[in-house]
Amino acid sequence: MEKEVVLTALTDLSQLELLKKQLDNEGYEVVVAADVSQLKDVIARESDIALAVVDVSSFDESIWSQMEELSKSGIPFYVISPEQGPAAQKEILKHGASGLFSRGLRIKELLQYVHALLSR
Repeated sequence: MEKEVVLTALTDLSQLELLKKQLDNEGYEVVVAADVSQLKDVIARESDIALAVVDVSSFDESIWSQMEELSKSGIPFYVISPEQGPAAQKEILKHGASGLFSRGLRIKELLQYVHALLSR
């Protein structure tokens, strides 16, 4: 069985590595991006991304154009952000996100959402 590809984008390298390790352990193939340039390259290069998880709080405003590229490509993505509430959710969903999570989200909870979206 071919592994589903999950793109993770965070600038915090320790958090990025932790998330990658957990997703690897769950049987996903993980592609990582630690900056906007890497994210742009991964989106252009990888045609089989099943899902993306992006912590937008660690990027500048240029991250939103990449979120729109994910959306145009039909790739569902979750956004992790310190901003919460209806206004933040509306703004993030406007860019095509499948969901918004707070920055304090535990990895176990995130994995449950990943499994649900990918029907595992």
